[in-house]
Amino acid sequence: MKRKLFVVFGLLLVLGMVLVACGQQAPSTVVVTQEVKEVVTQVVTQEVVVTKEVQAKPAHVIEFWTTDNEEERVKQYEAVAARYMAEHPDVEIRIVPIDEATISQRIATAQAANRLPDIVRMGVERVAAFAADGILDEDLATQAIESIGKDDFRAGPLQMVTDPSTGKYAAVPYDGWIQAIWYRKDVFDQLGLNPPVTWDDINAACDKLPGTGNLLYALVLPTDPGQNYPHQVFEQVAMSNDAWPFDAQGNVTMNTPNLVEALKFYTSLQRCAAPGPQYWRGAREMYELDQSGMLFYSTYIMDDLVEGSGKEGGGKVQIAVPDLAKKTGFAPVMQGPNGQATYGQLVTLGIMKGADPVAADVVKFFMTGQNYQDILALAPFGKVPVLKSAVDGWKGLSDYFKYYDPDTLDQIANGYDHMQRWLFRPDYDATERAVIGDIEGRLLVPQVISNIALEGSMTPEEGAKWLQEQVEQLYTDRQNQKK
Repeated sequence: MKRKLFVVFGLLLVLGMVLVACGQQAPSTVVVTQEVKEVVTQVVTQEVVVTKEVQAKPAHVIEFWTTDNEEERVKQYEAVAARYMAEHPDVEIRIVPIDEATISQRIATAQAANRLPDIVRMGVERVAAFAADGILDEDLATQAIESIGKDDFRAGPLQMVTDPSTGKYAAVPYDGWIQAIWYRKDVFDQLGLNPPVTWDDINAACDKLPGTGNLLYALVLPTDPGQNYPHQVFEQVAMSNDAWPFDAQGNVTMNTPNLVEALKFYTSLQRCAAPGPQYWRGAREMYELDQSGMLFYSTYIMDDLVEGSGKEGGGKVQIAVPDLAKKTGFAPVMQGPNGQATYGQLVTLGIMKGADPVAADVVKFFMTGQNYQDILALAPFGKVPVLKSAVDGWKGLSDYFKYYDPDTLDQIANGYDHMQRWLFRPDYDATERAVIGDIEGRLLVPQVISNIALEGSMTPEEGAKWLQEQVEQLYTDRQNQKK
């Protein structure tokens, strides 16, 4: 470049000297003009090369945390999200899989960083605590429910998510399951055992089953202190003995004789159970492998009893008993000395405080038509629809329905009408419900069960006393937050 400019100016100088000497005008400057054009063209070309385009960002970014965290399920959530984004190019939905046991901790961390997600799939037990903390957008949840169609929801689930202090819906019911004792009906019949419904019949099976055929244990008892599973099973045991966290006057009642008796019954079952600590995966696999005769589990188990459940490291369990599903009984009701109880779970979609208002429409989309059926189809037995209009479609989602008695299917479909939880007691106010959510979120009951059944570091009486102290403190903390 510099050499060309030097040549140009050199030619101009020579021509100028000639013209002065001859007293004539320069004949033409075409060559000079061409050289200058060449130079300018090269400079412009180089500037165009470094030019970059700026991509437009979506106007709305919705972060959706889901406890449906298995790879296949995450892909289906992403597929439904992709449909929404195709219809709404200005919206981006980010599906984030999370572990159910870590929800409270992750939400606390996100809240501290002022980065709460927009939507969270979570169990109803979290809703009361999060509502009391003021981190749920009840207006958007109510808007979503009304947009979907309030009358299409079953009454039970709507009651479960109603905030007693505001009268609004704190979250949107999504799906759920029923818990039961699944048992080897063929072996029970062979041994002359009654179905495991009453405490006495459960104890009888506990003592009789080990050593029968291939059975090493009567059951696998939930005892892992780091899992929510022991709490879910114990809560049904407690309710079957009329043991509750609060009485009608609002007093903490975690050390009553009824609750102590429930702890004794529950932890005494360790005598016929697999050595711990145990949680749902071990319980499921031992039942499938013909190593235990009873299983505390939700309706999620039904397809696994036909084809084998997925292993943690990949692959599937090879079921050791031919026609295991047909040889399995279903006992959803438990009868204790002072009552009876069923237990189930309602899963919700919570819209968090500060969420983009578009989140309400995203929730509606996930619960509309084929989108909702595609989510339910991920695990039809563990995802009982909360919408009346979705029931007929749900019944056709799996061939596994044919492996079970029609009465069992009816019990499952209508399970929301009979489901019980500490959380759903009608006379509990918002603060008491929040404390119950704290009890479960902090895994207090699983810790006590482990200490009694595995560690031997507590007696049932000492465990109840510790629970009383912990829950009283939680209750005081919640009451102070209101002042």
